[in-house]
Amino acid sequence: MDRIRLTGGNPLNGEIPISGAKNAALPLMIASLLTDEPLVLTNVPRLTDIATLARLLAELGVEIEVLNSSGAWETLTTPIEGRLTLANEQARRLAGFGPDATYKPGGRTLRLTARTIASTHADYDLVSKMRASFWVLGPLLARCGHADVSLPGGCAIGTRPVDLHLQGMEKLGATIELDKGYVIAAAKDGLKGAEVRFSMPSVGATHNVLMAAVLADGVTRIENAAREPEINNLADCLNAMGAKIEGLGTSTLTVTGVERLHGAEVAVVCDRIEAGTYAMAAAMTGGDVTLSGVDASLFEAALQALTAAGVDVDVTPADNTIRIRRNGTALSPVDIVTQPYPAFPTDLQAQFMALMTMADGNAQMTETIFENRFMHVQELARLGALISLHGDRAIVSGVKSLRGAPVMATDLRASVSLVIAGLAAEGETVISRVYHLDRGFERLEDKLSACGADISRLPG
Repeated sequence: MDRIRLTGGNPLNGEIPISGAKNAALPLMIASLLTDEPLVLTNVPRLTDIATLARLLAELGVEIEVLNSSGAWETLTTPIEGRLTLANEQARRLAGFGPDATYKPGGRTLRLTARTIASTHADYDLVSKMRASFWVLGPLLARCGHADVSLPGGCAIGTRPVDLHLQGMEKLGATIELDKGYVIAAAKDGLKGAEVRFSMPSVGATHNVLMAAVLADGVTRIENAAREPEINNLADCLNAMGAKIEGLGTSTLTVTGVERLHGAEVAVVCDRIEAGTYAMAAAMTGGDVTLSGVDASLFEAALQALTAAGVDVDVTPADNTIRIRRNGTALSPVDIVTQPYPAFPTDLQAQFMALMTMADGNAQMTETIFENRFMHVQELARLGALISLHGDRAIVSGVKSLRGAPVMATDLRASVSLVIAGLAAEGETVISRVYHLDRGFERLEDKLSACGADISRLPG
């Protein structure tokens, strides 16, 4: 396993291009299962989660091509014994490693074509590595009428049950059975439009039911749907493919089913979580950083928290840039509560906690989304942070300085909170298990070092 070594104390200065959002790219890739025509996706980030999903889609029958540097389409999937597969070398390229590993702004352009569905079986070995893989359930049911999909895995930040997914499929007329860790779903007469109301807004369940409903017979009304920008990105993509979805940006989505979808070309929306992360890193170290290729309206609650902390935040919508500055001023403590979009996102809680470890006073972090998302607390404490836990609340008492130490990443967002803390800590910090970082941050060490950070990757 690779590690990341960094020496703190350098202010960040320069420009950081923001990549396409992993949480948008994954459902967009899965949407390719809904048509036999090509779906072209631009601004796809180079991440291991992208490669993991590409492996699964290839096994289901999706041909995957990448637009190479010469402007030609290069096929990544290979037929073996009548089925498609993605070789390790090709998977590493999608993950951002290999001969073109150096970060290049703009992401990749992928073309995904599911001319036929070769299999409706999503195996445990792949689904267990990444929770979003479970979202193939809806498209497979919609297009083929049956699917057996392993129960999901992913970061150990909470139970995150799939009951809302399954209840939604049952509302659409599917029969669901659980057998040996697999969801066995069938809709022999096809899916039917229905009223689906979630007991809580779930991003994953909204993605899954939305993709199932676009090919269902009749009208589906999804109540208490998640409102995250990534949901809108998927809905825009489906509409471009011929779907009929109304209510984008609201908690009620109305879907009029169509007989078939066609191909389309869609851009992956910018990664608001990556942008918020680098904004907090710049605030932590001081300096002057411009985030480019970013829509500030997608994470206003986080930017408001930074402003309240005493950080200068200058948004230029015409240029899609955000300038983050803090030159010597103390950080003010700010309390946050994680809630569904458009409130403060749970995926930025760990990063903001790292920032508050050096605030002038006490700050309270309340986590309402996941019951086990404070695993980074003990690792931050190794760097000298003072944090006390009280159920779903963490009280952060700011300290004058942090000290470098060996630490271990526990999940995707927690791992980058350690990077933020290490950038400001005295001495050397070495972070192990950084495969978590590679799942969601495209070439993080390249982007930070370009702004003056003393950071490098130590090969495993």
